Amino acid sequence: MKSSVRHLLISLVISLGITSVISTGLIQRPDKWVQDALYQRPSTPSSDIVIIGIDEDALAELGPYNTWDRSIMSSALEVLGQDPDNEPCVVAVDTLYISNTDEVNDIRLAEAASKLDNVVFGSAATFGTSYEYTNGITTTNNYSVLNYEIPYEGLNNVAFVGHINAMEDIDGIMRHALWYIEPKDGGRVYSMAYTAASIYMEAHGESIDEPPINSRGQFYVPFTAKPFTYYDGFSIADLINGSIPESYFKDKIVLIGPYASGLQDAYFTPIDRSTQMFGVEFQANVIQSFIDGNFKKEVTNLPQIIVLFIITTALLYMFFYSKIRIATIEVVIAVILSLLLTSGAYSIGYVLHPLWIPVSALITYVIGIVNRYHIAKAEKIAVTKSFERYVAPDIVNDILKSNQKNLALGGKTYDISVLFVDIRGFTTMSERIDPEKVVYILNKYLSKCVEIIDSNHGTLDKFVGDAVMAFWGAPLPQENSIFNSCKAALEIVRGVENISSELKEEMGEEIHVGVGVHYGKAVVGNMGSDRRMDYTAIGDTVNTAARLESNAPAGTVYISRIVADKLGTKAKTTTLGNSIKLKGKTDGFEVLRLDDLED
Repeated sequence: MKSSVRHLLISLVISLGITSVISTGLIQRPDKWVQDALYQRPSTPSSDIVIIGIDEDALAELGPYNTWDRSIMSSALEVLGQDPDNEPCVVAVDTLYISNTDEVNDIRLAEAASKLDNVVFGSAATFGTSYEYTNGITTTNNYSVLNYEIPYEGLNNVAFVGHINAMEDIDGIMRHALWYIEPKDGGRVYSMAYTAASIYMEAHGESIDEPPINSRGQFYVPFTAKPFTYYDGFSIADLINGSIPESYFKDKIVLIGPYASGLQDAYFTPIDRSTQMFGVEFQANVIQSFIDGNFKKEVTNLPQIIVLFIITTALLYMFFYSKIRIATIEVVIAVILSLLLTSGAYSIGYVLHPLWIPVSALITYVIGIVNRYHIAKAEKIAVTKSFERYVAPDIVNDILKSNQKNLALGGKTYDISVLFVDIRGFTTMSERIDPEKVVYILNKYLSKCVEIIDSNHGTLDKFVGDAVMAFWGAPLPQENSIFNSCKAALEIVRGVENISSELKEEMGEEIHVGVGVHYGKAVVGNMGSDRRMDYTAIGDTVNTAARLESNAPAGTVYISRIVADKLGTKAKTTTLGNSIKLKGKTDGFEVLRLDDLED
């Protein structure tokens, strides 16, 4: 399978998982918070909507609210209706007057409402779970109207009625308004805000649009004003006392409702999550939305899930081929564009999930980084394994730990100890015996040499036929490079003698080696071309070690004077003086036989 197809399939699978998790509502709360921050912006409220508050001043002047009779609201409505030239367009009373109390005040309130002929009183439903059985199938309705309360009969006959039910979202924020309710006795009861706005718009010769609602009859509210914005500070006591000019109410929508914290009619709203908004102000915001025709349609999840899946797949696929820096730029662009998209969609009337794409982009970014990490780790392991084929594992580990760039094309000068080893009489033997036996003997010998070089922390340079070259002290300095190389030389001689004994028993053949060790400066690095290179050492030090090895009899190790001096008392040597003439070396180059080492 081609890598591009494999990457696409992986992207599709991972994208499906991310999309499924996000669409389940796991990030619903933070998504709503981002919605509030992006979408809900205060603007200038209409001066045609005014609030008369049942506030702290009214409670101080008229007494606790639970002691009020209906004469107080009657008095307020009577003041509003006393001058026909300054009557409000509509009055909405955001309180409940359900059952009869005393006959006199009940009649008075109904008469005051009848005189204005434009008053909307509140009704309220109690919601719960109901079960319906149809054709043997049970249907559950968790938002069924179990009970519905309307104004008492005398008031209900002369006034408009609108429900004042409110439903907070799962996080306790009031983002939606309930357009209508459907009591069990049939019919549809619209909200107080819709009813008041309808009366106002009809009075101005205009119709009102229906809001886009969800399955519960709710619609998203684009708030116009923050708490306390619609309220000019006038209380119901000021209205009754005549402290408010009559012209203040002319042709306006007048809302009368609780405006004191003790009356427990306040909610947190998306336009200001830190300050509660009184219910009558919430009604004002909803009425404003109806008057302006300012509705926002919440786009269903399915098309957003499809778009999210496509974008997530595209990002994941791109991250397979993008470097971390490019991937970072891509994810930042994706987040910015998604936020601009959701903001633009809101401006033309659509509510999207603003956090879905950014969260998905960040998840894919993390996945991309993890993937890059694993790729880099795999490449590092591959390089390490390859390098360990000709460099001791300990040396490789030191290089990786040191974080040095020693593996670049080219070389550096090091002080190194170089070892050469070769089988004596190998050419003659290879001509005498079968090729299979030659290969078998050679592999046993080379394996033993590599094993000993590795165990003594050397770097295997190359095989040249039956010769082996190794060095110590590069690419990282080694404290005991000379000692380790000489120790390896002696171990190779002894190890090969053991192999020789085995071969003599197996096939009647023997092998013996000569070893040479020299110390000095050499250039170590990657030599060759971009297409083919060897990690090797070159220089006079290497040539001298080779010359020492070529002159060493079977079973002996030849070293130079500099090696012997560096070893000091650790080495047992026998000087050969000037008896050995090395090619390319002038007289006076001393050669010594290494007999033993003291650790």
